[in-house]
Amino acid sequence: MRLLLLLIMIQGMNSEETCSGNGTLTMLNNTEMELIISHTSLNITVRDTVGNLFCNMNSYSCYIECSFYNFFNSTNFTTPENFTICVNMEDAFRIDFHIKHVTILSYCIVVPCLLQNITNLMEWKQSQMNVPKDLTNILNVKRMCKVVFDESEIVDYYMTVERKAINNIINMNISEQSKTYSFEDLTMTVVKLKLSKDDSLPITVVIDDSVVIQTSIPGEPFQNESQNNVGVIIYDSDEIFMFKLSNGSLMSKVIRIEVPGRDIVNLVRPVIMHFPVNYSTINSTNYHSCQFYDEKGDKTWKKDGCDTNPIKDYVVECSCNHMTPFAVLLVELNIDQLHWDILSIISYIGCGLSALFSACSILSYIVNSNARKEVSSSIHVSLSGALLLLNISFMLSEWAATLTMNGVCVFIAVAIHYSLLCCFTWMAIEALHLYILLIKVFNIYIKYYMLKMSLIGWGIPALIVGGLLTVYDSHPFYGSKAMTLSDTNTTNAVCWIKEPLILYGVNLSYFTLVFLLNFGILITISKQIFMLRKVDIKHERIQTCKDVTTVLGLMCLLGTTWGLAFFTSGYTNYPILYLFCILNTMQGFYIFMWMCVTVRKNQQQATHSRTKSTMDS
Repeated sequence: MRLLLLLIMIQGMNSEETCSGNGTLTMLNNTEMELIISHTSLNITVRDTVGNLFCNMNSYSCYIECSFYNFFNSTNFTTPENFTICVNMEDAFRIDFHIKHVTILSYCIVVPCLLQNITNLMEWKQSQMNVPKDLTNILNVKRMCKVVFDESEIVDYYMTVERKAINNIINMNISEQSKTYSFEDLTMTVVKLKLSKDDSLPITVVIDDSVVIQTSIPGEPFQNESQNNVGVIIYDSDEIFMFKLSNGSLMSKVIRIEVPGRDIVNLVRPVIMHFPVNYSTINSTNYHSCQFYDEKGDKTWKKDGCDTNPIKDYVVECSCNHMTPFAVLLVELNIDQLHWDILSIISYIGCGLSALFSACSILSYIVNSNARKEVSSSIHVSLSGALLLLNISFMLSEWAATLTMNGVCVFIAVAIHYSLLCCFTWMAIEALHLYILLIKVFNIYIKYYMLKMSLIGWGIPALIVGGLLTVYDSHPFYGSKAMTLSDTNTTNAVCWIKEPLILYGVNLSYFTLVFLLNFGILITISKQIFMLRKVDIKHERIQTCKDVTTVLGLMCLLGTTWGLAFFTSGYTNYPILYLFCILNTMQGFYIFMWMCVTVRKNQQQATHSRTKSTMDS
């Protein structure tokens, strides 16, 4: 149903009016007034706060549009004033009325904030547009009827109508070289330009005397035209652009560059924009990305054709080969669908093999009495036990996230976190034990050595996770976490830590300490190994290969391969991700092989000792 044209209503309506309603205007304070309208079964309350209207009709929000509503300019009173309300039209979808008063004659239309009503209103605005007034009214619709802007249909339609109103203003004749229009939610600068191919037009827009946004428009699209009007629109409110923002958050103002009637794409010389941004939110898991809003496609934010260049503190330069709405987004590091699937397959195969060989290490330790007497084997098996728990809980993570019982997902997330911290701790114990054996050598007896190591290896992670669980009721940071895929904006849910502060504040700092300790000990041990090797020249190459193999084995044993995670900070590095995934999911297999080689060497040394003892006898 079409809404009655406001222009007809303001000029005088032919329909029969009923002046049986009444209204009361009250000054609530120095900056706020309230108008209460009563007519039959309708009760409308309108609040005017420094020119901003808020409407409520029968306990529902509504949109009101009047030919005159700034009562402050002509009203100065301390007691409520009464009005006569004449209703021109009333039905289930709207009410049209005008107010009769000595100083006020205002024609108004009220529309309930319902999806169909607002859609009809947008249709009428698009078909008959009175600029620049209607752009103000369109912006008011979004502000007064926020409840309906949760629907993608009305959001897309609204943006189409808003863009048409903006283009109509840009097409208006202006006598100046440039003119700035200020509205409730946006600021628009219209510039007359006549450029050659090699020219560019710098435009600077200042907002609130503090935010300065600079743009440079190339002359390439306008080389064969005598004159063009170009509009640079800066949005003060970005709510409408956040509706389909599935990955990341807006970190700057949204800029729209409009040339009416033209879609400018595939520029050789790009449009350049300087965005003030907030760098305090940057960390190892996100980055700034210049993106555009795809109005004619799937209505999402994309980075195609845009380059990001941080030029100085708090300023990001965006270079794009087209003209559309732009902004700087703070984007999380994500993986696209293809790589996610491949990495998942590698992870599941690697974790499955690692769990199998970790179990074999534990079983061989149980059945081998000689192994149980060695402290080194006990430490290897403890690390294998932590890896077995980590691999099993990790493989159950995606499955548990699909269950309706949140408790299962929380349990799996806690198990992953605890076993991961146990792995890091036992890696540190491995490094300390090797340091004592190979560097200290003498006076290394420690009473209840393995018991103390076990209390550290299993106890410290238990204290950390237990401490986090004590505040879980007030801060539930364990559970299902959605991982957004960068190319499809779809998500894969996993059971893990939901709070980034806990995830990186606890895990990253804990592993960093372990990594620095293990890496330092690895360098010391490697140096000692190469210094102790004194063999014949003809055997030097063979011995060097053995030494390198030993060092590589120690790297896997001490978990230094986990340090590859530091190289993925700030961007998605797929080669590093694949290498990280392959090396670390197979750690249980490496430990099993290390134990087998160690047992074999011990057996050979024992056989050699017995043979030598027999010959000496």
